[in-house]
Amino acid sequence: MDIPVLRTQNPKAKPQSEAGLGFCKRFTDHMFIMEYNENDGWQNARIQPYGPLQIDPASPVLHYAQEIFEGMKAYRYEDGRIGLFRPMENAKRMNRSAERMCIPPLDPDIQLEAIKKIVEVEKDWVPKSKGTSLYLRPTIIAEGNTLGVHAAPRYIYFIICSPSGAYYEHGLAPIKIHIEPNYVRSVKGGTGGAKTGGNYACSLRAAEDAKKHGFDQVLWLDGKKNRYVEEVGAMNVAFIIDGKLITPSLSGSILAGITRDSVLQLARDKGIPVEERQISVYELLDAYKVGKLTEAFGTGTAAVISPIGEMVFKDQVMTLGNDIGPISQFMYDTLTGIQTGRIFDEHNWTMTLA
Repeated sequence: MDIPVLRTQNPKAKPQSEAGLGFCKRFTDHMFIMEYNENDGWQNARIQPYGPLQIDPASPVLHYAQEIFEGMKAYRYEDGRIGLFRPMENAKRMNRSAERMCIPPLDPDIQLEAIKKIVEVEKDWVPKSKGTSLYLRPTIIAEGNTLGVHAAPRYIYFIICSPSGAYYEHGLAPIKIHIEPNYVRSVKGGTGGAKTGGNYACSLRAAEDAKKHGFDQVLWLDGKKNRYVEEVGAMNVAFIIDGKLITPSLSGSILAGITRDSVLQLARDKGIPVEERQISVYELLDAYKVGKLTEAFGTGTAAVISPIGEMVFKDQVMTLGNDIGPISQFMYDTLTGIQTGRIFDEHNWTMTLA
């Protein structure tokens, strides 16, 4: 695929220091973009200066939330090269989300080519410090000029990039979780298995309420019985119970996380028993009371591993401590080591760019 590049005439100043990058607080000079229409399919791929999109006020993305996105990172290796972590899995998942949201699929090879090209153009924006990366946000939005609840006639695919530090300002430190007893994020048969904006918008009310009471994130329960654990914030979640790594099974209401899948593989490599199944909040409480619940952590591209120090369900508190557990630390060190080329990648997860 030929991808012409129109370079900006007004390049932005790059950060003087990488110490205070934060997460996605600034964006690079360029973006990848292409469009879809019913006659021509996906076409007009290009890289152009970063800037606002021009869409019709009647576009379905604005009224009916027809959109999907992905989250991934480009990493700077110690030798200066740049790598991607399992990028084809992001491309495949975007198409699964597209199918659920009635968006035309985009060839994974084309997605990968676009990702590699924008990273090549923005290579000087990839930070070098430990724990940093260039965050990539591939997105598809529906575009049109008539109202009506139906799939759109046109779509825009774009990729924007942000040099980023840690997802949490306090870095890899245990967080405090509120187990939400009332609001739900998704239900089986809904859009929880797709990476679409509506899943995140509906989580904001509970998240804001939790923050007012001193919590960092919300742990969601299932939407039918309100008792089975699903996700923590925008991440998958795992628990170490009686020496086993237990995580909610993929039943259509939670996202099939790429970091989640990687953690499960690393656990098996290390000989840690793995169970993917329903986990009741009451099972967690019982395991905690007898000392069998020893660790809990979230998994996701943004934070990689987010250790949980405390969980609160109604008036019941589960305190796991202020120190990072050994398995949480192992997962973080191993994943980030593979992602940055410091640890041998025996599963061929990484893709090194020139």
